[in-house]
Amino acid sequence: MKRGFLILDLETVPDRDVYTPPEVKAGEERPFPPPYAHRPIVIGVLWLDDDYTFKRLGVVGDGKDETGMLADFAAFVERERPHLVTYNGRGFDLPVIALRCLRHGIPLQFYYQDRDYRHRYSESGHFDLCDFLADHGAARPMGLDAIARVIGLPGKIGVDGSQVEGLYNAGHLETIKNYCLSDVAQTAFVLLRVRLLQGQLAPDAYRAAASGLLTAIEADGRLADLCRKIDRERLLLAPAP
Repeated sequence: MKRGFLILDLETVPDRDVYTPPEVKAGEERPFPPPYAHRPIVIGVLWLDDDYTFKRLGVVGDGKDETGMLADFAAFVERERPHLVTYNGRGFDLPVIALRCLRHGIPLQFYYQDRDYRHRYSESGHFDLCDFLADHGAARPMGLDAIARVIGLPGKIGVDGSQVEGLYNAGHLETIKNYCLSDVAQTAFVLLRVRLLQGQLAPDAYRAAASGLLTAIEADGRLADLCRKIDRERLLLAPAP
């Protein structure tokens, strides 16, 4: 039985041991590396209880190398068996984790023995909000930045994925962690709003869950920039006066 909801986001840099980026002309953007070439440097998570009550926000394997981070993540999900929630996790986060576990010889037992985690149309094991909102490929997918702004969140704040490698090479790992946690928190709010959209949360229950999550992240100094830019009335669907 799945317990709670683990909202997940990765930040990665290219692994130059297995991948050489192609040469590009001045002014051209390098193509996005294939999944096997992404080396995770941050695994950000937010854990909600079964009733969508906030439990914890943080970085898995903080301070450890890639092998340690991946091993901690695999062990946690194996032990707790949460519902995984991502934004484009089927297209990126979970394939990267699986391939990097393959590289380092880390068992990812839950992923391969519990069918729900890999079944595209099951929300029980892995709920990919991007895939869901695009009707599993029938509609054009939208980025988290856009969907976040639709519901009153700021989306990307100062940093986006294209800057992660440069920040990492410059030694700004804490900035990357905070950026990752901001995306994780916004994904959690999108989950709550989707549950309202699906009719799985009534409006009052949505407001209670979203208010509780907002209170929790406002108490976390790492997300101060995010909190300052939230449209609270839009996010919490404040009733008209």
